[in-house]
Amino acid sequence: MSKISTSIMAVGIAAAAFTFAMPAAQADSWPSRPIRMVVGFGAGGGTDIIARLVAQPLSEVLGQPVVVENKPGAGGTIGADTVAKAAKDGYSIFMMNNGHAVSASLYKSLPYQSAKDFAPVSLVATMPLIITANKDLPVADLKALVTRAKAEPNKLRFASVGVGSTQHFVGAVFATMAGVQIRHVPYRGTPAAIAATRSGEVELLVEVASPLIGQIKGGELKALAVSSAERYEVLPNVPTVAEAGIKGFDISTWYGLAFPAGTPVDIVNKMNAAINRAVTTDSARKQILDASFIPASNTPSQFAAHLDAEIARWGKVMQEAGVQQQ
Repeated sequence: MSKISTSIMAVGIAAAAFTFAMPAAQADSWPSRPIRMVVGFGAGGGTDIIARLVAQPLSEVLGQPVVVENKPGAGGTIGADTVAKAAKDGYSIFMMNNGHAVSASLYKSLPYQSAKDFAPVSLVATMPLIITANKDLPVADLKALVTRAKAEPNKLRFASVGVGSTQHFVGAVFATMAGVQIRHVPYRGTPAAIAATRSGEVELLVEVASPLIGQIKGGELKALAVSSAERYEVLPNVPTVAEAGIKGFDISTWYGLAFPAGTPVDIVNKMNAAINRAVTTDSARKQILDASFIPASNTPSQFAAHLDAEIARWGKVMQEAGVQQQ
């Protein structure tokens, strides 16, 4: 072999070694600057609240600021698309929830693939949803609501944070399983949906528990039922949807963090370890529980399996409930 060929081969080997070493070097120095945590919903909603609760202790563990950035709209898909197309360097992470899995089936076309375009890192929390009513609506419980809705088809309206959100889907599934017709009215964010329900612009609201606790305990909203299989310890006197006679109704929302697909595995693992440390400290757990969330964590592979199962589950539920694709 000629000296020139030998030299070219040596350069090629060196270049290949450098290329393979880049992700490891990138992971070794990560994080060296602030990380943005993208939320696909407006400020004040459940996803925004848990994001801020997790961002603070996570910043302390990582030694770099974790900054929450709200990109609301289209049931969280604008925020998801932002992260799916972000650099795969560990500096953009998405706070996803049930809505991400719902959107995979609800929308005919998305600018990203709900599973393949993300690198799941870990769950961070779960929470049930609550079906609430305007305090002046003359129904005492969910059974009375169903009776009224059957007597007045399409007269009652329920608010959610937007078309394609988990809240929208849960309201639609409830209506189908209860055999009633109620109209969906989407709002841009939780505060607007709550205000509309309190004012009587709409009669009902389907929302995650956290932003509603104060409103319910203060008497501004009336809690009719929680969506989970078991009663919610924060509101122990509120029955489940299943207890109201709609058997098999069991939906809780979940929250988890994911990088863009292709983010180096070492960075994913480092972030997973950081999340596990952040959400298990005594102070962070207390803050999360005080905000009415249930802390959670798992491995990247477990969260990936969870996401796949949720996408499949919501696709099946949508077909059974007769919810039309958007």
